[in-house]
This record gives sequence, structure tokens and C-alpha cells, in this order.
Amino acid sequence: MMLTMEQARALTAETVTEESLIFHAKNVSYAMGAMARHFGENVEHWQAVGLLHDYDYQQWPEEHLQHTAEPLRAAGVEESDIRAILSHGYGHCSEVKPETPMEKSLYTVDELTGIIQAAARMRPNGLLDLEVKSFMKKFKDKKFAAKCDRALIVNGCELLGMELSEVAGICIEGMREHAAELGLAPQKNN
Repeated sequence: MMLTMEQARALTAETVTEESLIFHAKNVSYAMGAMARHFGENVEHWQAVGLLHDYDYQQWPEEHLQHTAEPLRAAGVEESDIRAILSHGYGHCSEVKPETPMEKSLYTVDELTGIIQAAARMRPNGLLDLEVKSFMKKFKDKKFAAKCDRALIVNGCELLGMELSEVAGICIEGMREHAAELGLAPQKNN
């Protein structure tokens, strides 16, 4: 049965309690929904996989993805969704190569959303007026959001057969729809 947002929220709540990881999971989820829309796929399904992608990270940061497959399998998550989650760590904590559009998207947007989020936080209007051009300037500045692996993002875009600016634009739009929930909208002064 296809993974739903309800299932993904319940499973994520079991293992992810740190606020920064929760926000990261939501950023990835909404970016994945936008990528699903781009590819004509099921938006909620891709969002659910995105939300669940760091299932074991908080407990096992040094062994990320080594404690994911069995518990998700036991919870009834489909093999294709487990494979997609495992593939986002390709080359650094997983040997599962991204092959499907969902896998390639998750691999790419996991790191990409970190730079988008950081760029939005620098702006008074957050994500609401973040343009791809501004994002690209921040992307080129290696000191900005330095922990985000730019080579991985570029590789992911190549796997997708898409330009970085196009993928970034899709993800920014997907995240913008949820800017307030993500803490990336203008803060109202009371």
C-alpha cells in the first residue's frame, strides 16, 4: 500500500524529535511534493517519502540509514519507498544508487533545501520573494550554508537531467506554499 502522509507523520514522530530535524523533514517533504507535481506523480506519496527520509538520523547520525529498512518494513512501508529513502544517502552512507525520478529527486533536494532554507532566512520576507537568481548567487558562495554538499546537488541535477536553476525553482515554489509552517515567512510584530 502506498505510503500516506498520515503514516509518514506517525513513523517520523517515533524517531524525530529535534526541532531542526523536524523542519528539515518538512522542507524536504514539500520540495518532494513539488518535484512530484513536476513529474506528474502522486504529490502526497512523494511528500510522505520526503518527510520520512531521515527516519533513523537522530538516533544514529554516524550510522545513518543503517537502521531504517527493517523498522520501516515491519511498519508495512513498501520496498520501493524504503529503497527511495535509502538512495538519498548514495555515495556517503548508502550504496543504493538513485534510479527512479523519486529517488533522484530525494537525493538532490535533501541537500538543496538546506541552501534554500538558509537563503530564505536571510531575507525579510523569507521564502515569499526568494527568486532563483538570488538562490543561485548564494549557491555559488561556498561559504554560505557551507555544510550543504553542492557537488552532490549538481550530481543529482545531472541524474535528473535538469538544470540546477530549474530544480531550485520547483523546490522554492513547493516550499513557498508552506512558508509560514516552515518558519520562512515574514514574522508579524505584535
